[in-house]
Amino acid sequence: MQSSSAIASIAEPYAQALMGLAQKENLAARFGEDVAYLRGLLESSEELKAVLSNPFVKVDDKKSILARLGDETLHPLMATFLKLLVDRKRIALLDVVAQKYQDLLRQLTNTALADVTSAVELTDDQRQSVITRVQQMTGAASVELVTKVDADLIGGVIIKVGSQVVDASLRGQLRRMALTLGAL
Repeated sequence: MQSSSAIASIAEPYAQALMGLAQKENLAARFGEDVAYLRGLLESSEELKAVLSNPFVKVDDKKSILARLGDETLHPLMATFLKLLVDRKRIALLDVVAQKYQDLLRQLTNTALADVTSAVELTDDQRQSVITRVQQMTGAASVELVTKVDADLIGGVIIKVGSQVVDASLRGQLRRMALTLGAL
């Protein structure tokens, strides 16, 4: 099994090539939608991941599966790119290539990715407040939120942007209080 850094170094040139094509054809945002769709498919289907990464599944079968999944949805150039990944025996790296492409697209559009964990589902006003806070922290033009609910937080939110973490949860506040009281 290859390490994640080795896999990332193999996937990076493919993501850069895809971004180069996207910029040349003025399709960066469209390809962003396509890779998000593909990542969603891979996330929802372990069977699809297994088939694409199985070296014993024929190349033509993999291309056929991808064509059926994306014929109506994917841009023709994206479909051609997927065929290239199959031909080069790199289709198992599709999720990593797509993730790297999304990273490049965020850089291009000055978009910050924020992972937000809250005790309950955020309201629209709360989401907007988090977006504003992240924009202030990063200076980003826009913010992409990835939210999840963790009832163990009791209340509040934890916001992660890159290596920055803002822990505004009740659990975090209680932990900080306990540390402060323990130091006395």
